Amino acid sequence: MGMPISHIMASGMTGIRAAGDLVARMEFSKKMRLKEAKEYVAKKLGVETGDLSDEYVMRELREELDIGVITSVPTAAKGIAAKMNIEKLLDIKINSCDLFRKQTGL
Repeated sequence: MGMPISHIMASGMTGIRAAGDLVARMEFSKKMRLKEAKEYVAKKLGVETGDLSDEYVMRELREELDIGVITSVPTAAKGIAAKMNIEKLLDIKINSCDLFRKQTGL
């Protein structure tokens, strides 16, 4: 049940096209309310909360921070590499990153 809800929440803020995935991570990993999660992510990104749903602002910022974008960009982080960058940016742990580190011995 958690995945459909998180997908709906992330999609509601345009998901990875903007910052919906980051806000949803904070809601679910730190049990933050929406307003608190938006404020936390905006502060970490150095933008206003209104910018979090702006696809143009966030596209540029996501590329700059190397935290994943919806379309492929040469040399940009994808998949687990982007998730590891998100972990650092938001000061959180992501289960798939922990599993990857265990499986690879990193």
